[in-house]
Amino acid sequence: MANIISDETIEYVGILAKLELSAEEKEQAKKASGQAVLTVVIVGIFFTILTMGLSSKVPVWMQVDPSIQKLASSYFLEDKAFVKKFCFHSAAKSVHHGFVGGLLEHTLSVMKLCDFYTKSYPALNRDLLLTAALFHDIGKVQELSAFPENDYTDAGQLLGHIMIGAQIVGDQAGKIPNFPVKLENELKHCILAHHGELEYGSPKKPALLEAVALNFADNTDAHMETMIEILAGAGENQGWLGYNRLFESNIRKTSK
Repeated sequence: MANIISDETIEYVGILAKLELSAEEKEQAKKASGQAVLTVVIVGIFFTILTMGLSSKVPVWMQVDPSIQKLASSYFLEDKAFVKKFCFHSAAKSVHHGFVGGLLEHTLSVMKLCDFYTKSYPALNRDLLLTAALFHDIGKVQELSAFPENDYTDAGQLLGHIMIGAQIVGDQAGKIPNFPVKLENELKHCILAHHGELEYGSPKKPALLEAVALNFADNTDAHMETMIEILAGAGENQGWLGYNRLFESNIRKTSK
């Protein structure tokens, strides 16, 4: 498992832990992921997600679109039960980030990539893209059951996280007075299109610049993490590891 948690991240956040995991949950996390999910780390990453900058400078929530602020804060600040579930969830049953805290780690990585894109491509709507990145895999909290089971739920089998995520955003936006219809549709489109292709589970292909960027960020992190996990699992083996279906290639570690 890749360790993206750095002192820089914690320093950037600059907060004290406010989300407590029980001793049993910490032990469960240790068994599931191979390392303890420390409260300060998990909250540090979570708040980094929120403070990655839906605007260029802090304080973030004084600068973002009020509709976006209400939508994001209704889940990621006000709903403590959701926050705890999101922090503890995996991003997949297998393939990549299939461990406790994997959903949080993947979301952070995608947001960091999207934040980088906005600096390289100023035409991107930064608030839209980072909000879409924050919500892009929110449906996984319903698609997959919690650890130690970490298996597909009935809703996950029937609908999938992409459809569930778009529905979550749509339902919550509908509760916010005067939430812009165009913004809601653009956010939902980014979620629906973030796998990029119909054969990969997206019911729509990217039709907005931000949807293209989100698809690339999601795909990059998924592929990089998958490769990193495979290579880590190979131990000291420097030889060819065999054909991988995701990469459609035989793979090996880079020579030392």
